[in-house]
Amino acid sequence: MANFGTWLHTRRKGRLIGKDADGRSYYESTGPARKGGGMERPERWVIYHKGEDASAVPAEWWGWLHHTLDAPIAQAERKPWQLPHQPNMTGTAQAYHPQGSLYATGQHPPATGDYEAWTPEGTSEA
Repeated sequence: MANFGTWLHTRRKGRLIGKDADGRSYYESTGPARKGGGMERPERWVIYHKGEDASAVPAEWWGWLHHTLDAPIAQAERKPWQLPHQPNMTGTAQAYHPQGSLYATGQHPPATGDYEAWTPEGTSEA
């Protein structure tokens, strides 16, 4: 969801290139190319849904957005390891907590007896 300034800039200087499967819109500037990375190239941007962050851009559009591809990858050309986007759940109730984490169970796991404290030689325990 764009604010008014982004909406106005997009209407005046943007050309719709396409939309991804989730409905995000991708644009390229129609004006003169700008210098970036030592070469002149058009600006590219995406209009996100409300509350999304930049990690929501799918793999097929990421390369185009960052000027590594001239066109987005076709959906049929996706690799099996290119999984659908999952939002970062850190800080929420759905966050990942590994086994033994205090957050997973709410209590510390009991000691297993496989730990032996180190004591420097020549000292005695008090």
